[in-house]
Amino acid sequence: MSDKKAEPYIKFRCKDVRVHYGQNEALHGIDIEIPDNGVTAFIGPSGCGKSTFLRVFNRMNDTIEGARVSGSILMDGEDIYDKNLDPVLLRARVGMVFQKPNPFPKSIYDNVAYGPKIHGLTTSKAEMDHLVEKSLKRAGLWAEVKDRLKSPGTGLSGGQQQRLVIARAIAVSPEVILMDEPASALDPIATAKLEALIDELKERYCIVIVTHSMAQAARISDKTAFFHMGDLVEFGPTEMIFTNPGNSRTQDYITGRTG
Repeated sequence: MSDKKAEPYIKFRCKDVRVHYGQNEALHGIDIEIPDNGVTAFIGPSGCGKSTFLRVFNRMNDTIEGARVSGSILMDGEDIYDKNLDPVLLRARVGMVFQKPNPFPKSIYDNVAYGPKIHGLTTSKAEMDHLVEKSLKRAGLWAEVKDRLKSPGTGLSGGQQQRLVIARAIAVSPEVILMDEPASALDPIATAKLEALIDELKERYCIVIVTHSMAQAARISDKTAFFHMGDLVEFGPTEMIFTNPGNSRTQDYITGRTG
């Protein structure tokens, strides 16, 4: 038996991924391997393609008119752009949390129960109650809302709404959670709570986060990818990207010489 440290399991393997909006090529041949159970951060200036690339993983670009994705994107070795693969089922495996918290106009309970109901994940009220409680606990929200589960989710504070959306995402037992600048609308205290939650969730999920905050990427991610003008410039362990980047464009961005 080898005592060599096990290589991290790769969740996504991407080769020559390009995204076109009409005639415009927004991403130019991205090659990257994203590990499971950890946080991968995408950083770079506005309009560099990081959110476009994030949306590749749950085929959200399919919903944009004129968008076209090419190249190879494998999740657990399976082509997620195979025409026989149902994007709705893919999105149950790959949850998404957006920049602005978007709870449904339903009760806190029904927000979390919505996905499991649609996918037929429970067979009784008691099972659903247990699943809702477990998801809210994992999202670090149960203690704050357990006495008002029938209240509207939209009545929670911004930080609580974002954690409710995370509870809603994890209720369907996804493997991956995509986060598109999830803290940009939150105050520092809510942001700190969200970051602590991400740190806990990464033991169980593959998390990919787009953030405009380099400090946040440095605090919470294990790996960082730097995008610039549709190119993946550099990808590696976060500490290395921030302290010893191998590319001058990364260096200029990290040190604030370019924005």
